[in-house]
Amino acid sequence: ARRHGGVFVLRIEDTDTERSSWPMVQGIIDGLRWLGLDWDEGPDVGGPHAPYFQSQRLDRHRALAMRLVETGHGYYCYCTPDEIKERRGAAEKAEGGWQYDRRCLHLDAAEITRREAAGMPRAIRFKVPAGQTGFHDLVHGDIAFDGANIEDFIVLRSDGNPTYHLSVVADDLDMAITHVVRGDDHISNTPKQVLLYRAFEAAVPQFAHVPLILGPDKKRLSKRHGATSVTEYERQGYLPEAMVNFLALLGWSPGGDREVFTRDELVENFTLEGISGGNAVFNPEKLDWFNGQHIARMAADAIVTRIEPQLREAGLWRDAYAGGDARRGLAGIVELLKPRARKLADFVTYGQPLLADQVTYDPDAVAKRLSEPGLDGHVAELRAALAELPVFDAASVEQVLRGVAEARGVKAGVLIHAVRVALTGQTVSPGLFEMVEAMGRDRTFARLDALVTFLRER
Repeated sequence: ARRHGGVFVLRIEDTDTERSSWPMVQGIIDGLRWLGLDWDEGPDVGGPHAPYFQSQRLDRHRALAMRLVETGHGYYCYCTPDEIKERRGAAEKAEGGWQYDRRCLHLDAAEITRREAAGMPRAIRFKVPAGQTGFHDLVHGDIAFDGANIEDFIVLRSDGNPTYHLSVVADDLDMAITHVVRGDDHISNTPKQVLLYRAFEAAVPQFAHVPLILGPDKKRLSKRHGATSVTEYERQGYLPEAMVNFLALLGWSPGGDREVFTRDELVENFTLEGISGGNAVFNPEKLDWFNGQHIARMAADAIVTRIEPQLREAGLWRDAYAGGDARRGLAGIVELLKPRARKLADFVTYGQPLLADQVTYDPDAVAKRLSEPGLDGHVAELRAALAELPVFDAASVEQVLRGVAEARGVKAGVLIHAVRVALTGQTVSPGLFEMVEAMGRDRTFARLDALVTFLRER
């Protein structure tokens, strides 16, 4: 829709009451909003073709079903489900296959009048014409179905509720839909809907059936493959930009080897011709890679804005982070962590030692990095020398540290490793000197003082 300057209509098809509820609808809307797939017409937006809930358009659906009867394209069916079940069972037992036998199509006018007068429950079926029903699919090309293999399908149930085929065609007509892009599993539905458009003497929309998304085991995506709710990926720390990029490339290729695209670049490059015919596999590891790529390209300050809720939940947010030097310091830490981060939650996990009021030393780090004789004196001397720095930046800190190490006759690595444990409690961290600069004087000195105390008391 965006590629061609079209109108994107969001319609909630909620006529199946057992599978429709407001939480489900809200999940759809919230998921699309988070992904940035904003609609031009639909719920919360309105538009010239309202209402956008099928359940609010039932009178229109019923009127069109009656029109089919009036024009000879449909007929009343008084067969009960039990009767159909019995006839189907008998036919399958004898012949191995069955479709509706058109028993009610052959009722004469008098019998129909009698049954109507008696108030007998009845559905409305569409009378499928003989011959081929074909359409041109924008992905698969020309597709045709033999009418002999399509039974006279129900368009209005005996309880007065329309079926899917009638509802979508009626709403497509009323909403002036020109293109329908949907999953491959709908291909078998399309000839029935094409017949309905023609029965209503309406133009048939262009159809494009796209690959289904499968799990790594090549089976339909389900909970066993991980999260299947869009909003669950938001909670897990994925960026909507990365999710859209990843999903767009499932079954579609712009050509070439490039994989990372912004939303605007996807709009500019997208064509239906680039969609492959085979099903697409949802690879969680690939999604993580996309997320890491988009995180790496995002400004650190923008990431700070995104992770503020997680930092608050973890008790790591400070009001000072709203702006000024503290904000720049936090952005500096985020910048250091970007190469390691695959999800937004990683900034909280990896940043926790840098942002918490106190740090806990990992026992392995203590045993491996804090056993040098006289280390407390080396660290105390370093702390004193750093306090004299007029500019507290990475280059100056490194110069001072190496100078103190040389003056005290130890390798620079001894102090580097000790400072890393002091600041993070771990043996591994982002670049040490850049980390010291990002943490700032006060927090760095507080942690060096705590390390000196620890070394002298143990």
